[in-house]
Amino acid sequence: MRWIAPLLRPLILAFVGLVTLLPMRWLTRRSYREGRPTSAGRAVNRFWSWLVSNGLTPERWPGHPTIGPATIETVGRRSGQRCSNMVTWVEYEGDRYLVSMLDERSDWVRNARAADGHAVIRHGTRRPVQLVEVPASERAPIIRAWYQRTWQATRTHLSLDPAADIPEFERVAAGHPVFRIVFRT
Repeated sequence: MRWIAPLLRPLILAFVGLVTLLPMRWLTRRSYREGRPTSAGRAVNRFWSWLVSNGLTPERWPGHPTIGPATIETVGRRSGQRCSNMVTWVEYEGDRYLVSMLDERSDWVRNARAADGHAVIRHGTRRPVQLVEVPASERAPIIRAWYQRTWQATRTHLSLDPAADIPEFERVAAGHPVFRIVFRT
């Protein structure tokens, strides 16, 4: 797959560029209902996860704060099988964080908690990580940094103005888990 990635990357980036031309509200409405992914949303998530896992997307997106796509692998808390989810990390004060846009109901959050934070981040290669949950009282600035870059795709889940002050983000912080990513060796 490593030799195919450089060949496919320009095509993938062109496709991503076309998708970004779609009205994000239209796309999100068809991908999520009542806070959960629809069958179309699951298909899109699987496709994005495949692209990201194989390193076919940029490792980080330009802009500030720095964000990047990744696939997180956790062990299913009930099945014991490997579960993969597409996530977007944000860099805040030198550390990388994952924010759950689907609040406490997100499977990757529940699986990470059940596994004591042990997970694998994939973007071309597999890297074992420890996910350290951030206390609710410290989440607001991290959620704000993440939301300022992802609001077009995530606003239906948080319903906030990306330029809102920290107190607005403190209001939703308890319901949206945040994990600091610590890369293990």
